[in-house]
This record gives sequence, C-alpha cells and structure tokens, in this order.
Amino acid sequence: MSGASAAELPEPIRAAGVLRLSINSTYAPMEYHDPATNELKGLDVDLAAALAKRLGVTITWTDVPLDQLIPSLQTGRTDFVISGLSDRASRRDVMDFVDYLSTGPQFFVLADSPAQAPVDLCGKRVGTVRSTSFPAELEKWSKINCEDAGKAAIQYMPGENSIDVRNQLKQGRVDAAVQGSETLPYAQSNEPGRYRLLGEPFAVGYQGIAFRKDAGPLREAVTGAL
Repeated sequence: MSGASAAELPEPIRAAGVLRLSINSTYAPMEYHDPATNELKGLDVDLAAALAKRLGVTITWTDVPLDQLIPSLQTGRTDFVISGLSDRASRRDVMDFVDYLSTGPQFFVLADSPAQAPVDLCGKRVGTVRSTSFPAELEKWSKINCEDAGKAAIQYMPGENSIDVRNQLKQGRVDAAVQGSETLPYAQSNEPGRYRLLGEPFAVGYQGIAFRKDAGPLREAVTGAL
C-alpha cells in the first residue's frame, strides 16, 4: 500500500471518521459470516479494513441482497462497494471502478456427475447467479461450443446468489453450475468430496471497488491507499 491519510478523504467522511459500506455476505471466501461466530470475514472484508486503517477511519457494514449493492451506491447509502462486484462495461456509465482481482466463471458439478468435460453440459441445465455477468458469458460459451457444433444449447437456470446455486445443484434441480473461479477452492474445502471442477475458467473478468461517478476525491483517496 502507498501512503494515504484521512486528510485526503472528502470532508463529510473525514468529519464522521466512518466509511459506510454495503456488502453481500453470500460469496465466500470473498465475504461471508463465520458459521461459528457470525463474524463478517473474507478477502474483501480484510482489504476494506486495511484501507480504512490506512485512511484513519472505521467501517460500518450493511449486509444487503446482491441486487441491492448497486442501488445502495447510487442512492448514497454506501460510500463505495467492495463486495465481489464485477467491473463490466455495462456498468461504467454509472460507476467508476478500481480493479483489484482477476477472476472468471468456471463450470463445476457434483463429484458423481457423469460429465467429464464442459462440452458434456450441452443440452443440460446449468445454474448461475442471475445478477452477474455469468449468464451472458454462459450463453456466449454455449453458442460457440454447443450450438455451433450442432449440439443442444445449455439451459440457463437462474439463482439468487452462489449459495442458492449450490443448493440447486445438490438438490438435483440443475446438472451443473457456474461460479467465480476464486470461490470454488473454498467451496470444495468446505464440503470435501462434494464438487468437481470442469475445465478452466471460460472467460476473464475483474472485480473492482465501485464508486459513484461524482465521487472522484473518494476514489482517489482509496486508490492512494491501495
């Protein structure tokens, strides 16, 4: 991290001494509640805490549904979002991003699934989180690897969050699922022998800290603290 201080923050935040941050705690290991203590943990939580310490402020977290992260930013209820949010071209008209993590969608199945390669999923039901970039990336992959090869298209099945998608898989409502590659080793270690990865991530993306377009001074202060 480079040098930064509270003096570089916008005056209202500096005066309050607090960053108001929204998070969706269903995306372990990026953000989640420890089952034993209910403590908020994860890579994003640790990064935000380090940024706040460098800037000389504390954090007030608000846990919100995934589809409320962006509205909470746009309405000013949160100062910025650091919660597994993808930097997508479609979002850059209303938000600025400071990227910090490379990621990508990856197929996975239950360990006893007959599928041995991603192409075995053509014509099958595949679940992923509806409010992410993954449905569009899944459709694109299916077009190239299934439909253009004369096979049936993948059937996209929407989920509310990654926990919901994994539950659909375990309940047999989908044949496979797609999640960010950064989360799957944790899911595998948390439920040993339950899941098996298929292939490598099939697209490349970035997660970023999201700021309102009019929050340039805050964005610069946070960037300086990275």
